[in-house]
Amino acid sequence: MNPQDYIKREDKYGAHNYHPLPVVLERGEGPFVWDVEGKRYFDFLSAYSAVNQGHCHPAIIKALTDQAARLTLTSRAFYNSALGEYEEYITKYFKYDKVLPMNSGAEADETALKLCRKWAYKKKDIKQNNAKIIACEGNFHGRTISIISMSTDPDARNDYGPFTPGFIIIPYNDLKALENALRDPDVAGFLVEPIQGEAGVFVPDEGYLKKSYDLCKSKNVLFIADEVQTGIARTGKLLACDHENVRPDILILGKALSGGVLPVSAVLADDEIMLTIKPGEHGSTFGGNPLAAKVAVAALEVVKNEKLAENADRLGKIFRAEFSNIKSDMVELVRGKGLLNAVVIKPKNGKEAWDVCLAMKDKGLIAKPTHNHIIRFAPPLIITEKQLMEAIGLIKEAFKLFE
Repeated sequence: MNPQDYIKREDKYGAHNYHPLPVVLERGEGPFVWDVEGKRYFDFLSAYSAVNQGHCHPAIIKALTDQAARLTLTSRAFYNSALGEYEEYITKYFKYDKVLPMNSGAEADETALKLCRKWAYKKKDIKQNNAKIIACEGNFHGRTISIISMSTDPDARNDYGPFTPGFIIIPYNDLKALENALRDPDVAGFLVEPIQGEAGVFVPDEGYLKKSYDLCKSKNVLFIADEVQTGIARTGKLLACDHENVRPDILILGKALSGGVLPVSAVLADDEIMLTIKPGEHGSTFGGNPLAAKVAVAALEVVKNEKLAENADRLGKIFRAEFSNIKSDMVELVRGKGLLNAVVIKPKNGKEAWDVCLAMKDKGLIAKPTHNHIIRFAPPLIITEKQLMEAIGLIKEAFKLFE
């Protein structure tokens, strides 16, 4: 089969809910992937930061295969020998009392919403069904009905109503708007991405997270950080909130929590919040399965042992410095933290971000536009400086084609 055969088969039998770059991948290792014709590419999307530890990291794959041969799933109807080890490891790793294990990032976000509402009624004494949660314009927290109810992206929302009530939407990076919204005594939580990824790596002003946290504390409102994409070393710190020494009341993790090996997500909180949910009030058949538990521990060990946060911080500065010197009138703005970066593209002669991504693919580097005019650059955090410089050279060559 040639690449077009694979693409046509997906198009015929699969739902048309994605518009992939026309490359068919079949193998990955470290920062690289190979297509069905054997061509190698730098992966500068990392499955939206799920593959922070690189493709098929041997330590994570070993944890997966060792456990897969022993026990994969019990459901939470029973105890298993792997879950407690993982729960102890992750809670100590991120310094929280408790973890609630789930699978996808969207499930973790939904769990955090439920946990916040449960806390509102059990601890804050908000009247039943009155609890509100503040979210930001431009957010991306997942694809469920409740989550898209707080989205401002027409593609995410159109034709999916009626929507779930109970959300207040304010502009991102706007402390005054947050202060005004917090005057409502029925507000229970503020859900925020420390950096908005899908919005095009929108980095808020310095101090925004800390001041937002302080405003929430002054009103007895939970500060809920969605670090599914920004967490686990991507921005140059273990968590993006660490840049401002903010400890969220509820922390949401996913993606790189498994190193991209299988869906693993988690919600972390202290006892006062987490223990408001009692047995039978929330759960997941696959959440906390032995396979996920072993894989997550291995994935987090890689982050720590290979100092991926430090690598992301150092190489991110190099990337932004190199890109700031790029000679192209298509490059309007470069922004980011660590190895989560974006370039805002100014259309030229009818060519846009998609065209630049196609040119980069031909050169041997794959990335994807977001919102038509922004390209996100997020390589695996195990990439070396030499590899990064080679990749930047390919990006520059692609941009030269549009001069």
